[in-house]
Amino acid sequence: MASYNRVILVGNLTRDIELRYTPGGMAVTDIGLAVNDRRKSSTTGEWVEETTFVDVTLWGRTAEVASEYLSKGSPLLVEGRLKYDTWESDGQKRSKLRVVGERMQMLGSPGVGSSSGGGGTTRTRSTPNPAAQEVHYDSGEQHPAEHRDPPGTREAQPTGNGPGYDDPNIPF
Repeated sequence: MASYNRVILVGNLTRDIELRYTPGGMAVTDIGLAVNDRRKSSTTGEWVEETTFVDVTLWGRTAEVASEYLSKGSPLLVEGRLKYDTWESDGQKRSKLRVVGERMQMLGSPGVGSSSGGGGTTRTRSTPNPAAQEVHYDSGEQHPAEHRDPPGTREAQPTGNGPGYDDPNIPF
């Protein structure tokens, strides 16, 4: 049976980015992403918001761009794959799932962390905007290639964080 390993997450950074380099010179960073899920409780009928914290690893130019433009609280879309890590600590076997980010898209306006409210405003980008750029990798993760729409070709994009992201109790 064929398998398919693909994850798409939208959330907010839980901490500032610390960029590192491998001995071979490849940029790498581990980020924390808080992803909110809002659902109606079957017992009380009240809306309940649950936050899931996900560890994401970014490589190459994607890691460098994230380090340059993002900070704690920044909204971000990450697409990648799940990876199962195992290690031994104090004689005990440990394991966890993490996401290896292969593509990211910065959400929100440049210089603005996250806006409050669901916002129905739009903005049109007529010049290259690093806060809306996408970074792509081939399957080997060794040859980063940046992709940007030519200036003036991008259509109006909604701003704001959408429903469920305007809660002042989010942990950042």
